[in-house]
Amino acid sequence: METTKKHNWRTKLHEIIYEADTPSGKWFDVLLLVFIILSIILVMLESVNSIDKKYHELLYYGEWIVTILFSIEYILRVISIKKPFRYIFSFFGIIDFLSTIPMYVTFLFGGAHALVTLRALRLLRVFRILKLARYLGASNQLKDSIIASRIKILVFLFAVMVSSVVFGTIMYLVEGEANGFTNIPKSVYWCIVTLTTVGFGDIAPQTPLGQFITTIIMVLGYGIIAVPTGIVSAEYAKNSRKSENEKDVIKPQIDTNSQSCRSCLAQNHKDNAVFCYKCGEDLHHE
Repeated sequence: METTKKHNWRTKLHEIIYEADTPSGKWFDVLLLVFIILSIILVMLESVNSIDKKYHELLYYGEWIVTILFSIEYILRVISIKKPFRYIFSFFGIIDFLSTIPMYVTFLFGGAHALVTLRALRLLRVFRILKLARYLGASNQLKDSIIASRIKILVFLFAVMVSSVVFGTIMYLVEGEANGFTNIPKSVYWCIVTLTTVGFGDIAPQTPLGQFITTIIMVLGYGIIAVPTGIVSAEYAKNSRKSENEKDVIKPQIDTNSQSCRSCLAQNHKDNAVFCYKCGEDLHHE
């Protein structure tokens, strides 16, 4: 009986934290989103010296409240699943941990000699904004599109780097040290800056031939911006059409819900699914 009560308690906790198809689960997600946004605002305000000096204590205690709440959330996520290490070493588990520990680190090692390092560690709190990703449904589709495009993008980036080295070397020969192109690495840096249309202006060609080559590089830069965007957009559109076709053709068979497996954390199971499609865990927790 005691084991059943414990099991039911963990099951209910899992439904609230990991699933969004119940009223309590939806409220949990909404509250968590509010605190994530609040924590990011606190981090930003604290970085403004004038605001920090005036409201330091308020920001400090506010951050501690948020940190404690996130710590409780992290612990509850760990104890509500059957295999905690799957969550602890998952992407979101690591993000949750990194976004929680900075305040504790600064509290434990608050010596004046370590202020610079601790300031950098506290900036890890900004990782909390990545916690928002789990609530963006379209993010999975974008992720899949980027993964599907990775080979094309890598080939494209390789071509860009080769072009940068070639044009950078040519500019080093054409302009020379007198015009700021003191070595090939610096010339390659200039070429990358020009290709990306940033144009810092710290190095500029002075000869007519160098300016002509620069014009060609800048024109190529507009194409370079468009190519990776087109590659990912094409994959994204293909995935969108595939999803729509699946919904239209076999909707009754593939409808999914937001149930999350307590064992492997897999989501998007079929509405009538009894077992997890990934590990075989009983989704009804009976």
